[in-house]
Amino acid sequence: MQAIAKLRSGPGGDLIETPRPEPAPRELLVRVKAASICGTDVHIYDWDPWAAGRVKPPLVLGHEFGGIVEAVGEQVTSFRPGDLVSAETHIVCDRCYQCRVGQAHICQDVSILGVDRDGAFAEFVTIPEQNAWLNPPDMSPEVAAIQEPMGNAVHTVLAGAVAGLRVAVLGCGPIGLLSVAVARACGASAVYAVEPSAYRRGLAARLGATLTLDPRDTNPADRVRELTGGEGADVVLEMSGNPGAVVHGLRMARNGGRVSLLGLPPRPLEIDLSNDVVMRGLTLQGIAGRRMYATWYQTRELLASGQVDPAPLITHRFDLASFGKAFELVKRGECGKVVLLP
Repeated sequence: MQAIAKLRSGPGGDLIETPRPEPAPRELLVRVKAASICGTDVHIYDWDPWAAGRVKPPLVLGHEFGGIVEAVGEQVTSFRPGDLVSAETHIVCDRCYQCRVGQAHICQDVSILGVDRDGAFAEFVTIPEQNAWLNPPDMSPEVAAIQEPMGNAVHTVLAGAVAGLRVAVLGCGPIGLLSVAVARACGASAVYAVEPSAYRRGLAARLGATLTLDPRDTNPADRVRELTGGEGADVVLEMSGNPGAVVHGLRMARNGGRVSLLGLPPRPLEIDLSNDVVMRGLTLQGIAGRRMYATWYQTRELLASGQVDPAPLITHRFDLASFGKAFELVKRGECGKVVLLP
């Protein structure tokens, strides 16, 4: 089969021919119909310090996908060939403290598809039965693929109260854009979207942002405080990982507000804990993945309700051989969700 792989340490990737995997007794073999590019994939593609410290080549990249079950292992009981599935990409140990108290999404011994084991930028991928998510047969494989990042948005937005509150979203990459849509669907009174890309600000407005801000033209923390009568946003969702955006996010939150952090900064950063956090009583939350599997059910119901339509987010499609163009487009920010079609 064809696959996109990281064969060695350093930037870039390779299109390779590699043997089709075989499912273990409790695994599914899935024919990938659509796989979308995530910010984590870009970290690995660019080989930033986080990726260099975590990823061990050779590795097939990719973790967001929708596909058709091709074959099942001999001990699989819940799926059959022909099912349309997505995947929870955190493969957990089921033994550590976190797994046993309902926090499996932060398992101490987690293995992540496309990060720690071969992923889905390929014609076929194997996944554990317990990680497979059954979709309606009429769902688009592209929408099936982006349920995983939509779950990140749902988890981040609903990590605290949002109904009737003013929400700021910093970074309108695909998960930030989905956060805009989810926050509006869940009753936010206003959603302020901060994003330097004009293209993505347009998408944010289309998905429900009350106002979009270009951080190059205005101080977003000052502007959000102005818009809220000097109080600040009740909820700040930092989705970019940009060090400057993190600082702005802390300063635009109202005293006693919530700041949920999903973006991955490329390096350690310095913040003023005394003045920006402690003395203002902020709640900081690190958000990892999706709650297993509560977030998946919430995501399913938001999609079924029709209140969140992710289809406008999918703006570009490429075959596997054009992966270099796809990654460069994502890095320029002139896109929504970019999907690879094996």
